[in-house]
Amino acid sequence: MCRRERRILLSGKEGQGQSPLVREALAGLTTFAAMAYILAINPAIMAQAGMDRGEQVAATALAAIFGSAMMGLVANLPLAVAPAMGSNVVFALVLVRQMGIPWQAALAMVAITGVIFLAISLSRLRERIARDVPEVLVVGIQAAVGTLIMFIGLRGAGVVVPSAGTTIAMGSLRDPAVVLTLAGILLTPMLVIRRVPGALILSIAAITLVGLAVPAGGGHMVTTPPAHFLAWPKWPASSFLALDFGYVARHLLLLLPLMFYFVCGEFFSTLGTLVGVTGAANLRRADGSFPNATAAFATDATASIVGPLLGTSVVTAYIESVTGVQAGGRTGMTALTVAALFGLSLFLWPVFVIIPPQATAPALVLVGILMMQGLARVDLTALDQAVPVVLTLLITVLTSNLINGMALGTLSFIMLNLALGQRRRITSVVWGMGVVFLAYFAVASGLGR
Repeated sequence: MCRRERRILLSGKEGQGQSPLVREALAGLTTFAAMAYILAINPAIMAQAGMDRGEQVAATALAAIFGSAMMGLVANLPLAVAPAMGSNVVFALVLVRQMGIPWQAALAMVAITGVIFLAISLSRLRERIARDVPEVLVVGIQAAVGTLIMFIGLRGAGVVVPSAGTTIAMGSLRDPAVVLTLAGILLTPMLVIRRVPGALILSIAAITLVGLAVPAGGGHMVTTPPAHFLAWPKWPASSFLALDFGYVARHLLLLLPLMFYFVCGEFFSTLGTLVGVTGAANLRRADGSFPNATAAFATDATASIVGPLLGTSVVTAYIESVTGVQAGGRTGMTALTVAALFGLSLFLWPVFVIIPPQATAPALVLVGILMMQGLARVDLTALDQAVPVVLTLLITVLTSNLINGMALGTLSFIMLNLALGQRRRITSVVWGMGVVFLAYFAVASGLGR
């Protein structure tokens, strides 16, 4: 591809000589290539909650099919939808592994937050939340989740290991699997920087293939070859409609902070993606609004209700949709193409379940880094901004508990602004967050957590 063609591709004007249908189909293919990594990563993460990895490939694809198709048909926007990175980590590692909540109850909780998000999307409360939650708290939460994602990826691949003296330490460079992971961590951002289409999924595929020849100890290789490459889709029988609402009702006070996280995560993720994608597609109106906003929010919320019914976590619009916009996508046909491609992927589940953690770790590291980009908008020389952000990030990572980080970040924001005499900066939403987190600490300490 020559330089002129590359510039045209990145500007989204390459489709002038193509029919609209072909242009939208190519845009959908581009978006799918950019986000197909979720088919490998989401099942691997959800499997840590004790869920069947093969079934999770199907649940991931089915949730993406439903969400993307709805986004195309209802909102007519070039937005692809799939299970959310970050929320799946909190689901599997925080709710299930750390807090001991059954995954059936965690699915019920996510479904409830989807209903709440739908109600917010259809009301004027949407604008109030966007206005009243301070950016420093949103950025702190995003950065904390991003750092946690990176740590989980590195730990799963053996790059960081437990240590009696320092808690964690570097994995042995004599281990070929560790060296393979480090090579992937260096390779993946190079592919992204060079704007290689589908960089993350290409990185995962390359490391998986190389892993067939890299020893992992015990006479095994990093990658175990699949028995077959194609198979009929594996229906998520064990997780379909397996929600446990009774557990949520019995432990509501303990789960409220997590429900707040999921609602806010869904809301601000969707808002940010809509702003970014519609801006790149020149779909924003003169007043700064974007078309079909209510339909887009409602579609995202509905997908987050359907996702748990299938057996996966929060479902959201993907910022990777920008790649499809750059390739010429402007309508819902792009999203429908993505849905069709996820449908085809259902038959490749035997391949996705053999992808090793060494192959997904580089993608997790890069996704985590991208989630930390909001730190650039925070003035870290101002303590009233720096302290909430850094506390949220640091406490989350050191305790592997997002709620601890969110709580201390929020409470520090309240206390610092009271000390500065800036009471007006503490909105009713923030006061409510403070009360919820104090109640969480009281209940959690009573349960010995």
